[in-house]
Amino acid sequence: MTTKQIDYCIELARTQSFSRGSENLFVSQPTFSYQIKLLEDEVGFAIFERNGKGATLTPAGTQFVTFLSNMREDMKRAIEQGQNFSTKYRNNITVSLMVRQALYFLPEAIRIFESNDSGVQITPLFQYADGLDSFFKNESDIIFALKEQTKQLAGINIHELFESHIYLITDVNDPLAQKNLIKDEDIYGRTLMVGGGSPALLRSVQAKLISSGRIEYFNSPDHDTTLTNVAAGKGICLAPGFLNDHSGQFAWIPYDCKDTFHCVLLTHRHDTRECVTSFVKTLQKLYSDAVAFPL
Repeated sequence: MTTKQIDYCIELARTQSFSRGSENLFVSQPTFSYQIKLLEDEVGFAIFERNGKGATLTPAGTQFVTFLSNMREDMKRAIEQGQNFSTKYRNNITVSLMVRQALYFLPEAIRIFESNDSGVQITPLFQYADGLDSFFKNESDIIFALKEQTKQLAGINIHELFESHIYLITDVNDPLAQKNLIKDEDIYGRTLMVGGGSPALLRSVQAKLISSGRIEYFNSPDHDTTLTNVAAGKGICLAPGFLNDHSGQFAWIPYDCKDTFHCVLLTHRHDTRECVTSFVKTLQKLYSDAVAFPL
């Protein structure tokens, strides 16, 4: 199977026309048709059902083209990354985090680090779920994590980064946004957005509030959905400060709770590259220098 055959197959699935597909890919129709037939012979099943006007996907073809499309996108990204890397960099560090704002100072760290060592590329990798699994498959070099997640993990180095407190998130026009500190009684009678992949510590705080019987709650699948619901006036939510993008779109008010999240960076113990150690130290210094920065 060649990349051209993959492109021809995806294009025919999209256009359902041999003539249009070949025209869009600047190839003759006989060549286009022949390559599709070669691909079907190789995989051993009919991808398309031919008709007088063109071709439609068979049930097996529908599933096959879905996988091909995903694979082609991965290949495209791999080629683009390779092109970027080969023209300027001699080394690469991939940093995994669930959302961009989790490491607020990451862009600044990249600027500082690459100005001192322009031969090393820093590649952010956003993985809302399964980030740790990916890290242990060596798909990333550094991962942002909570210290509670590191228990009984082998083969890693743990680098302390910062402590993050719990905040109440509301719409900026909500009366609660005028408060300097939120206590439990302030949110009695309100609807609390819960779930959304919340860390264990936050789930326990949410559960305690719900058990009081004095608030309503609404299950939300992820943080972005939660923020959308908060913006729509459907409720309020509690969140760790490291999720704050400091855009001013929402009010983040400190919540009266002593529990904090211990945010760390993990690296592989077998990865002894000096550039990895140096980049971790760059991030650590940015956070230690920003002691007054709300997290």
